[in-house]
Amino acid sequence: MLDLKFIRENAEKVKQAVKNKNEKTDIDLILSLDEKRRSLLTQADDLKHQKNVVSDKIALMKKQKQDAQEEIENMRKVSDQIDSLDKQIKNLDNNIDALLFTVPNIPHSSVPVGFDENSNIVVKTWGELPKFDFEPRPHWELGQILGILDLPKAAKVTGSGFIVLIGMGARLQRALINFMLDLHTKKHNYTEILPPYLANRASMTGTGQLPKLAEDMYLCEKDDLFLIPTAEVPVTNLLRDETLKEDDLPIYYTAYTACFRREAGTYGKDTRGMIRVHQFDKVEMVKFVKPETSYDELESLLQNAEEVLQLLNIPYRVRVLCTGDLSFSAAKCYDIEAWASGVRNYLEVSSCSNFVDFQARRMNLRFRPKAGGKLQIVHTLNGSGLALPRTMIALLENYQTEKGTVIIPEILRPYMDGMEEIK
Repeated sequence: MLDLKFIRENAEKVKQAVKNKNEKTDIDLILSLDEKRRSLLTQADDLKHQKNVVSDKIALMKKQKQDAQEEIENMRKVSDQIDSLDKQIKNLDNNIDALLFTVPNIPHSSVPVGFDENSNIVVKTWGELPKFDFEPRPHWELGQILGILDLPKAAKVTGSGFIVLIGMGARLQRALINFMLDLHTKKHNYTEILPPYLANRASMTGTGQLPKLAEDMYLCEKDDLFLIPTAEVPVTNLLRDETLKEDDLPIYYTAYTACFRREAGTYGKDTRGMIRVHQFDKVEMVKFVKPETSYDELESLLQNAEEVLQLLNIPYRVRVLCTGDLSFSAAKCYDIEAWASGVRNYLEVSSCSNFVDFQARRMNLRFRPKAGGKLQIVHTLNGSGLALPRTMIALLENYQTEKGTVIIPEILRPYMDGMEEIK
């Protein structure tokens, strides 16, 4: 969330950010309530000072055995006024806090202004698109031919938008997950975390999913717990309400989890195969860093995610998201999109975001500078490293052969007991 003082002092900048992010938060209402609250605080402070003065006077009068009844009655009236003002201030605090949770983060100055994904800018491409002397099949056909993907059985067990991987399909996905975790922990110096797949409201609010994205979340109503939409939620909230030492930073975590999203508002989009599903696996990277390093850390986070595709030899492009496509909590985000030959399209497999102090302020996560002085707010970042099953889609479709088999990338063969081809 944004600091109320920052909003007060940068009202026009915040209003422009709200507009550029296609949000509808009423900044003028927040400022009006804040002004009223500060006025009431002044009144309450004046009355409390008056009460202290009268209390001292009453004590002195009693000591001198003078009649203080009139002053006592006046003090009761002052106390009633203070109680009334305190209640009004508390109500205003609650209303302002609720509204602050609806204010999006400010986009970084380097983020292009635009209404939707059509204004995203490609900043990098890598690799050559595969060339085939046959018509490449989409992954759902390959999955059926090889007996590694069964969408009808998933629909029978749960419903549409879910998948079942079988045999070498399940094995290949497990290989991808283990490869990614090994790369991030052994080479990129992340600490592996295995978090819960359920999160409470405080956690979902801390990373910005609530209240903005409530409709897209799966809620277990009996326990008031949410199935996590990404490992970002439990992993980032591990440090909620903590005060770190400067020497603790940076902290890098990586985690594999299943992820659950209702995909509200996307009915009819990408319904075939595994492109858009309600449950999917993902390896996540999360960073906690000092403010002055966070944008350099974003670039290295992006490189960590890119290296997964480079080692798999899957061509991709990187796009910087415009303001209208930027998430509610992010200040800047890169999307990595892998090329998939069967569907002839780039598919998003990673979003690498810098939230600056937005999440940490919501989570009350701070650090104590070595040089002393006031506590500072930690900057948080996260990125997919990578998301499945779209990485699996790109692999299957780019490494397919004319006879319907799939060549296993060399980097994955040690995770597949040396297997070179799925037949």
